Amino acid sequence: MELFVSEGNPHCLKVLAALEVTGVQCSVQYVNHEERVVPFLSRPTLPALLLPTGLHLFSSNAICRYLFEVSGQECSEFCNQWLEWEATDLQPALLQALYMAVLQGKGSEVSTVLQGPLKFLDQSLSKGGMPYLTGVQYPHVQQFYLSVFSEHKSVNGWFDRVASIHSCLSAAQKVLQGKGLQGMKSYMQRQPAPQSSQGRNTQPCNCNPIEVSARLSEGKRNILVTSALPYVNNVPHLGNIIGCVLSADVFSRYGRLRGWNLLFVCGTDEYGTATENKAREEGLTPQLICDKYHAVHSSIYKWFQIDFDFFGRTTTEKQTEIAQDIFWRLHKNGFLVEDTVEQLRCEQCQRFLADRFVEGICPHCKYPEARGDQCDKCGRLINAVELREPQCKVCRQTPVIRSSKHLFLDLPKLETQLEQWLEKSTSTGDWTTNAKQITRSWLRDGLKPRCITRDLLWGTPVPHPDFKEKVFYVWFDAPIGYLSITANYTDEWEKWWKNPHQVELYNFMAKDNVPFHSVVFPCSLLGAQDNYTLVSHLVATEYLNYEDTKFSKSRGVGVFGDMAKDTGIPADVWRFYLLYVRPEGQDSAFSWADMALKNNSELLNNLGNFINRAGMFVTKFFEGCVPVMELQQEDKKLLALVGWELQQYIQLMDKVKIRDALKHILNISRHGNQYIQVNEPWKNIKGGDTERQRAGTVTGVSVNIACLLSVMLMPYMPEVSQTIRNQLNAPQSCVSTMLQGNGTFVCSLCAGHRIGTVSPLFQKLEADQIEALKKRFGGQQVFDVYDA
Repeated sequence: MELFVSEGNPHCLKVLAALEVTGVQCSVQYVNHEERVVPFLSRPTLPALLLPTGLHLFSSNAICRYLFEVSGQECSEFCNQWLEWEATDLQPALLQALYMAVLQGKGSEVSTVLQGPLKFLDQSLSKGGMPYLTGVQYPHVQQFYLSVFSEHKSVNGWFDRVASIHSCLSAAQKVLQGKGLQGMKSYMQRQPAPQSSQGRNTQPCNCNPIEVSARLSEGKRNILVTSALPYVNNVPHLGNIIGCVLSADVFSRYGRLRGWNLLFVCGTDEYGTATENKAREEGLTPQLICDKYHAVHSSIYKWFQIDFDFFGRTTTEKQTEIAQDIFWRLHKNGFLVEDTVEQLRCEQCQRFLADRFVEGICPHCKYPEARGDQCDKCGRLINAVELREPQCKVCRQTPVIRSSKHLFLDLPKLETQLEQWLEKSTSTGDWTTNAKQITRSWLRDGLKPRCITRDLLWGTPVPHPDFKEKVFYVWFDAPIGYLSITANYTDEWEKWWKNPHQVELYNFMAKDNVPFHSVVFPCSLLGAQDNYTLVSHLVATEYLNYEDTKFSKSRGVGVFGDMAKDTGIPADVWRFYLLYVRPEGQDSAFSWADMALKNNSELLNNLGNFINRAGMFVTKFFEGCVPVMELQQEDKKLLALVGWELQQYIQLMDKVKIRDALKHILNISRHGNQYIQVNEPWKNIKGGDTERQRAGTVTGVSVNIACLLSVMLMPYMPEVSQTIRNQLNAPQSCVSTMLQGNGTFVCSLCAGHRIGTVSPLFQKLEADQIEALKKRFGGQQVFDVYDA
C-alpha cells in the first residue's frame, strides 16, 4: 500500500495519525497539492491511499476506517455515526474557520462558525465514549482561539487528551512543520473559499479560483508584484533566484509590514521547444515534464521561503483564454500584420528551430555565443537568420533557411502610445537605471514589427484559421502568464489587471528581460485597448556571477537552487548573503570566501552577538524580566541614531533599494554593540544602586533595539526574525507599528516584560567547510536536469 499526502493539508493529519496508531505497513509519499494521484478523478484530491488491489481510497475518513479494519479493529455503528457527523457538520465549519484565520486574518471571528458544532460536541463528550481520531486536526486550533472553547469544558479536556497522544503530535509535525496554522497557508490558498458551514462538503478542487485577500482596498496602496516567470525546464541558480523571486519576496514582505494591500504572483513558464525536447529526452509527454519540473521549482522556492500569494503555471485554460482574447483585440484594432519569415530549420532534427536553440556569432558585437533572439553580451535583439555561423544547439549541425508565413505585432504603429506611457511611468515610478537605459536604447534604434507566432506543437494555439497549425511565440505568450496565474488565483483578477488608476504594478527581473516587459508586453496591452494595468515600477538587477566565471549546469559550476539545502547552510543565511551582494547597480559575484566572511563578521559577530547579549543580560542579571529604564542623554542620542537608521531603511526600501537598506540593519546592531561595550552593564550590575540602574537602562534599551531589528529583518530573514521575537516573547503589536509612516521606534518590551529562552542565532562557517563546498561546486558535477 502507498499513502499520498501533502504538507499543510489538514485532511492528511488524521490519516497519518491513524497509520501510526494501527501500525499498518504502508509507504508514505509526500507530493505537491496539485498532484493528481487518483487517475479517474477530474481534480487533485489528497490524501489518497493506493490499495494492493490497485483501487484507491480518497477521503480521510474512509482511509482511517480501512487502516483500523486491516489492523483488526472494526468500526462500530457508533463510531461510523460520529465520522459521518464530523464529515458533514464539523469539518465544513472548521475549514471555514481555517479560511478566515489563515487567509483573511479574522481569527477573532471564528466563533461564529464553530460555536454550533462545538456546542453539540461538548454535550456529547460530557456523556463519554467519543472516538478521538475523528478530530486529530482540531486541537491545533485551540491554542489560538481559547475564547471560542472556554465555555466548553468537555471539549477542552478532549483537546488536552488528544494533544498528548504521540501519533497526533507526530502527524501535526509532519503536516504543519512546526508552523501551526500558518503551516496550512500554502494549501488553503489553493482551495475555493468555503461557501457555508452547512451541508455536505466534498474534497476541494486545488485549481479553482479562490477569493482570498485579493480584493482591492480603498484608502490603501494596492500593490501588484510579479517576478519574472522562470522557464520550467531550467533549475534556477543563485543568480536567477536573487534577480527575480527573492528580490520580489523581500519587497512583498516589506510591503505587507507597511500595511499595503499587496498581491504577489509568479509561476513557471511552460510552453516552447525546450519542453518538447526535454519530453523527448525523458520519454514523457510535455505536460508530464511540466508537472515534474514545476514541482522542482515549487520545492526550491519553498525552501528559500519565497512567500508567494500564488505560484502558478502557464499551461492552463485561463492562459489560453486570456492570450487569445488579447490576440483578437490586437487583430480587431489593426495592430497585427502578416509577413513571410525566413527561419532556420535543422534537417537533422526535422524541425524549425526556436530562437534559443540556435547559437552563433552576434552580427553586432561578434560575441560567439549569441542566441537566436538576443545577444547576452550587447543586449540587442536579433533574428536567428542574422547569426553568423549558426548551429543547432541540440545536434550542432548547421541549419538551413526556409520560409514560413507568420503574424507580427506592429510595434511601429504603437510606438507613439508607448512613448507617451513610458514618459509618465519612468518619471513617476521607480524604474532602475538599467531598465530605463535598455528601454531608451530600444526606442532610439526604432521599433520594428515583432513576430508573435511560431511553428511549434507545444504552446498556446493561435485561434486564427489561417494560422491554426502555429502557436504563440513565448515572448508574446509568457508575460500574459502573469494575468492568467492571477486569474487562477482569484475571480477578481480583472480588478488588479484592468485597473491602472488604483493598482501599482511592480515587475522584478534580471536586465535581459527588460525589453519584453518595457516594450513588447506593454505594446500588446496598449494595443488590446482594454484598460490594462501597465508596469509602474520596473525593477531589474544586473547579473550575479559565480566566483570569477558564469553559472553552468552542464559544467557543474555554481550552486543551483536544488543544491543549496544540501550544503547544511540555513536558508536565511543564503537569503542574507544573496541580498548583501544583490547586483543592484552593476554585476556582482557570489564568493564562498566572502560568504563565510559576511556570515562570521556581520551575522555572527555583529547582528547575532548584539541580539544574544541583549537577551542574555535580561536573563542573567534581571531574572528574565526587562528592567526599568531611566534614559540619560547618551541613551537618547542612541535612540535618535537608531531612529534615523530606521528612517533611511524605510526610504530605501520604498524605492526598492534592497541591498542598501540591509546595511542600515547592520548599522543599528553595530551601534548597539558599541553602546554595550561603552556602558559595560556586566560591570555596573555588580555596583551600587546607581550603577545597577544604569545596567538596567542599557539592558532595557538594548533588548528593545533587538526587538526593532527583528521587525526590520522580517523581509530578509523571516525565520531568524521569528526566532528573535520568540526568544524575546515580543508582542505582535511590534510588527504592525514599527514600519508605519516614516518609521516609529517604540518601546515594545516595557519594564516587567518577561522574555523567553535566549540562544545563539548563527553558527560560524569554518574554513575547511567552505573550502570543501568551493571544491564541490567548482566543476565536474553530474546533474540529471536540463541545462538550457
